[in-house]
Amino acid sequence: MKSRNAIAAAVGSLIVLGNLAPASQAIAADKPDMEKCYGVVKAGKNDCAANGHACAGQAKADKDAREWLSVPKGTCERIAGGSVKAPK
Repeated sequence: MKSRNAIAAAVGSLIVLGNLAPASQAIAADKPDMEKCYGVVKAGKNDCAANGHACAGQAKADKDAREWLSVPKGTCERIAGGSVKAPK
Protein backbone atom coordinates (compact mmCIF):
# COMPACT_ATOMS: atom_id res chain seq x y z
CA MET A 1 0.00 0.00 0.00
CA LYS A 2 2.87 2.40 0.79
CA SER A 3 4.40 1.93 -2.67
CA ARG A 4 1.03 2.67 -4.29
CA ASN A 5 0.78 5.96 -2.34
CA ALA A 6 4.34 6.87 -3.27
CA ILE A 7 3.64 6.24 -6.95
CA ALA A 8 0.43 8.28 -6.80
CA ALA A 9 2.29 11.16 -5.16
CA ALA A 10 5.06 11.03 -7.75
CA VAL A 11 2.61 11.04 -10.67
CA GLY A 12 0.66 13.89 -9.08
CA SER A 13 3.85 15.92 -8.69
CA LEU A 14 4.75 15.42 -12.35
CA ILE A 15 1.31 16.58 -13.46
CA VAL A 16 1.53 19.72 -11.33
CA LEU A 17 5.06 20.53 -12.50
CA GLY A 18 4.08 19.93 -16.11
CA ASN A 19 1.30 22.48 -15.80
CA LEU A 20 3.57 25.08 -14.19
CA ALA A 21 6.37 24.91 -16.76
CA PRO A 22 4.70 26.87 -19.59
CA ALA A 23 3.88 29.77 -17.23
CA SER A 24 7.50 30.01 -16.12
CA GLN A 25 8.65 30.17 -19.74
CA ALA A 26 6.40 33.06 -20.77
CA ILE A 27 8.23 35.27 -23.24
CA ALA A 28 8.41 39.03 -23.28
CA ALA A 29 5.67 39.28 -25.91
CA ASP A 30 3.23 37.70 -23.45
CA LYS A 31 3.83 40.41 -20.86
CA PRO A 32 2.90 43.95 -21.93
CA ASP A 33 5.36 45.56 -19.48
CA MET A 34 8.35 43.54 -20.81
CA GLU A 35 10.34 43.52 -24.06
CA LYS A 36 12.97 41.35 -25.72
CA CYS A 37 16.46 42.85 -25.55
CA TYR A 38 18.92 41.45 -28.09
CA GLY A 39 22.72 41.52 -27.83
CA VAL A 40 23.16 41.84 -24.06
CA VAL A 41 23.04 38.21 -22.96
CA LYS A 42 25.89 36.47 -21.15
CA ALA A 43 26.65 32.90 -22.26
CA GLY A 44 24.15 30.49 -20.73
CA LYS A 45 21.82 33.25 -19.46
CA ASN A 46 19.43 33.76 -22.42
CA ASP A 47 15.63 33.64 -22.20
CA CYS A 48 13.75 31.16 -24.39
CA ALA A 49 14.68 29.64 -27.73
CA ALA A 50 16.76 31.38 -30.39
CA ASN A 51 19.84 30.98 -32.50
CA GLY A 52 19.42 27.30 -33.38
CA HIS A 53 18.58 25.93 -29.92
CA ALA A 54 15.28 25.22 -28.23
CA CYS A 55 15.76 26.21 -24.59
CA ALA A 56 16.63 29.08 -22.30
CA GLY A 57 20.14 29.06 -20.89
CA GLN A 58 21.82 27.70 -24.02
CA ALA A 59 23.51 30.83 -25.40
CA LYS A 60 27.04 29.88 -26.38
CA ALA A 61 28.73 33.30 -26.29
CA ASP A 62 28.44 36.63 -24.49
CA LYS A 63 26.63 39.47 -26.31
CA ASP A 64 25.46 37.39 -29.30
CA ALA A 65 23.21 39.74 -31.30
CA ARG A 66 20.72 36.91 -31.95
CA GLU A 67 20.20 35.99 -28.28
CA TRP A 68 17.73 37.89 -26.12
CA LEU A 69 16.74 38.58 -22.56
CA SER A 70 13.37 39.74 -21.26
CA VAL A 71 13.66 43.16 -19.59
CA PRO A 72 11.21 45.85 -18.41
CA LYS A 73 10.03 48.09 -21.27
CA GLY A 74 12.28 51.06 -21.89
CA THR A 75 15.31 49.40 -20.32
CA CYS A 76 16.90 47.75 -23.37
CA GLU A 77 17.72 50.94 -25.25
CA ARG A 78 19.55 52.17 -22.15
CA ILE A 79 21.88 49.13 -22.05
CA ALA A 80 25.09 49.38 -24.10
CA GLY A 81 24.73 47.09 -27.11
CA GLY A 82 21.03 46.42 -26.44
CA SER A 83 18.48 46.41 -29.24
CA VAL A 84 14.73 45.72 -29.23
CA LYS A 85 14.94 44.67 -32.90
CA ALA A 86 16.01 41.17 -33.88
CA PRO A 87 19.02 41.07 -36.23
CA LYS A 88 18.36 40.11 -39.84
